[in-house]
Order: sequence, then structure tokens, then C-alpha cells
Amino acid sequence: MVRITVSDMDKVNPDDTLLVIGLAEDEKMDYLRQNAKFNEILEYIDNFKEEHLSQIKKYGKSMIFGLNFRGSWIKVMIIGIGEMNKLTSDRVRHLAGLVSLKCKEFNFSRIAIPPFYSEPRYLESMIEGLVLSQYEFDDFKDARTGNQQNLSYYDNCIITIITDGSQRDYTQTQIDKSMAICEAVFYCRDLANSPPNVMNPDALAASAKSLESIQNITVEILDQTQIKELGMNGIISVGKGSENESKVIVVHYNNSKTDENPILLVGKAVTFDTGGISIKPSDRMDEMKFDKSGGCTVLGIMRAIGKLGLPKNVVAIIPAVENMPSGSAYRPGDIIRMYNGKTVEVLNTDAEGRMILADSLSYGISKYSPKCVIDFATLTGACIIALGTNVAGIIGNNDKLIQALEYTSKITGEKIWQLPLYDEFLDLLKSNVATIKNIGGRTGGTITAAAFLSHFVDNIPWAHFDIAGTAWTQDGTAEKSYNPKGSTGFGIRLMVKFLEDNQEFL
Repeated sequence: MVRITVSDMDKVNPDDTLLVIGLAEDEKMDYLRQNAKFNEILEYIDNFKEEHLSQIKKYGKSMIFGLNFRGSWIKVMIIGIGEMNKLTSDRVRHLAGLVSLKCKEFNFSRIAIPPFYSEPRYLESMIEGLVLSQYEFDDFKDARTGNQQNLSYYDNCIITIITDGSQRDYTQTQIDKSMAICEAVFYCRDLANSPPNVMNPDALAASAKSLESIQNITVEILDQTQIKELGMNGIISVGKGSENESKVIVVHYNNSKTDENPILLVGKAVTFDTGGISIKPSDRMDEMKFDKSGGCTVLGIMRAIGKLGLPKNVVAIIPAVENMPSGSAYRPGDIIRMYNGKTVEVLNTDAEGRMILADSLSYGISKYSPKCVIDFATLTGACIIALGTNVAGIIGNNDKLIQALEYTSKITGEKIWQLPLYDEFLDLLKSNVATIKNIGGRTGGTITAAAFLSHFVDNIPWAHFDIAGTAWTQDGTAEKSYNPKGSTGFGIRLMVKFLEDNQEFL
């Protein structure tokens, strides 16, 4: 794991360290010039030709050069900040990722960075960019010798954040917190990126069980017999076409000072989705290993809040199934009685995510009486058509809850957009032979999927994230330095921040 430390400028040895300096187009970086060493280096940079310097200061541009500094030859990187008044947390995160990737390219494993902004609130974003950009999923590459793997750049890299003495404790606290969140994102990415022949429901349950090593976390795994006995027939139906038996993962995090009701998180984990009898086209079906991303996100959230020791009670439910076609698979035309007693007419077996979420939502609400419930799912391709691959859809029954999540998303750079849940969408699910149908037709597919889920949440404040477009990098995904190819871990940073800051619902 990359190491991030804190130090004063005077204690940094420039001989074996790359010094990274951010330059803005519209500011003279006076807060850096207050330090004698930095001022001396900046005065050297000021002598660059103006046309050259103005290009380097543009957002995301960079340059590395050598400098004879007080008798020593040191290496300096300039990173362009652009206009300082346009700086946001996500722009800082992206810039820090660019620095990290450039250092990796040139194998600079000792890096010293004074924050390239004057506002301490951006420190967390900078740490996230530096670390998340270094993620690699290489578990199945050939570059291994026996059981030994050579230490990667990521393992050897030491990054020093330069600060003054007054900010040292605050900086170290923020580093420790950000590192815990980044580790949780890496955990989620590893799970989601893992191939379906390895990460089946049983393997996902085993990984979840390992979270018990974290204080205040306990994990319960419901097997197929228990799921059936509970009457969670939506989960049983979706998974019965596979040789891999379904599991329901229940993660308990109890760390509130009072015996208050928990927050409930639910995550869809279809470890591979063929569509079942309503089979998908073969083109890009390999990406359906990512249909477990909602469950992986929720496990990542639980890992992060456990490591951070947040004073909350949280329960996570992750239904883990594999949706396969076989002689035992559920069929279009089946009518299934769900956990809460409602019946569902199945018109499409590829609308399976809502079936397993519905049982999990109603079970969790019935058993735990949560304050609020939030679910994550790669639920509909329609969400990608509506919002593209850079924005997740959010729908629910409580505008205050959704607005609080939207506000938090702007800080973490994980973009979401609220879609409406009008009664007309509920009407599209009416069935002639059951309580509801599992699809509502071609129009408004993302909303009718959420309308289906609304039948299983009662009046509990509820928000549903459709992360079909944002859970992994796809055609049209904006290039972000901190989101390498594959799983993004979308939603983890957002939810940790939300759980920290919002007391009204929590």
C-alpha cells in the first residue's frame, strides 16, 4: 500500500525526492512564497518565458525539470491548476491523480507535495486522487513467479504532504481517514473486477465474512434453505437456474452510543447475469460480471465505516445470485409470491435485479425497522440511455433524503440526478393476474424499475441509486485520473461522507 506521510518543508530531503508544485493562471501562489525555500524555487520558475509558463499553468498540464538548488540537483514537477477560482474538489482529485500517474510513469517513488490550493477542505480530495489513481487489477496476469509477486510501484511509493506545524495534526487525521476510504474503494473494485468463474455467490459471501476482522462488524450468511424458509421467493427464483446456490449476506455494524434503529443499505449482487431465459445478446455480455457492483459498493461502504469507527448502527443486506438459463430457471409467465406477500408476474427474466432487491428491502425493513433505507444497483440499461455513463440516477419517496445525497455527491464528485416517481409509472406495473408485473414496458424503464421497488419499502424514507452507467468504465465514460479501467467503486465516498454529515436521517 502506498504510504502517505506529513512533514515540514525543512525536513524533506530534495536529493531523492520529486518536489511537486502547483501553479495557477490567476494567482501568484503567495501562500507558497511565504516559505523561503519555495519562494526561491518559484523565483527560478518566474524566469521561464511567459508564453511557456502560461501554457504549463493551464489545468492538467505538467512539466518535470531539474534544478540546481543550494548546491544540490533536485527534481521538480509543475502541475497546472488553471484558474484558481474554478477549483473544485473533483478538479483537485483529478489533478492529484495526474501527478500520481506521471510519477508512476517515470518511476518517481519519493514525492513531496505542498497542497496546490490554499483551502484545507481540499486535502481529502487530493489524497483520494493520489491513491485511487494507482489502482491496478492484476491478480490474473502472468507476471508472477511461483507464489511471489514483485512489489509494485504502488507498494514502494512514499508520498509526503508538506505542511506547517499548525496543520500537522489535522493533515494526518485527514490522511488516515482518506486512506481508509480509498482502501474500501480498492476492496470494492477488486470484488467487482473479479471474473464470474471466481467471484460467485459463495465467494462473495466468504469475502464479506472476512469483514468480521473489523471492530463492531458481524456477518450473517443465509443459505438457500434459509432463504426459502423465510419466503424470499424472488431471490430463490432468480438464482435457481444456476448450479451456484444463492446467498443473502447480512452485515451488521453496531457502534452507536444508543440503542437506536439502524440505517439499512441494500446492494444488488448478481455475480453474473445472462438474462436467464430472456437471454441477453452475446455482445459485451462479459461486462455482466459487473452486475454485482451494487453489492460490492455496499460491502465497500461497510468496510470504510468500520475502519473509521463511525458512531452509527448500519445493517447491509446483499442478495448474491447468478442468473443463468437452464431447465430449472424461472420463466416468463411465472407468478412469484414475494417476502412481503405481494405477487409478481414475471414478463422478463432479465429484470431480475428488482426481484432480489424487493425481497431484501422488505425483509430488512420488517426485521430491523430502519430509520431510512438506501439501495445501490446496476438495475437498468435505460438509465444509461437516459443519463449516460457519468451520472447515476436517484429515485425515492423522500425528497429531503435525496436532496441531502445530492448535496454530498457534489463534494465527492460522484454525479447523480433525481428522476420523478409519479403515480403514472406505478400504473404501468399493474397486472391482470398478480399484484404487479416485473416490467412496465419500453418507456421510462429506470423509473418503472424504481416504481416496482417502491412496493416493498412501505413508508420508510428510501432512496434508490441506479448505477448501471457509473459502476464501471464504459463507452462514453469521462476520463478521470482516479478511475482506471474497470470498476469505479462509485458511491462509496459519497455514502461515507453522507453518513458522517447528515444527522437528520441518521
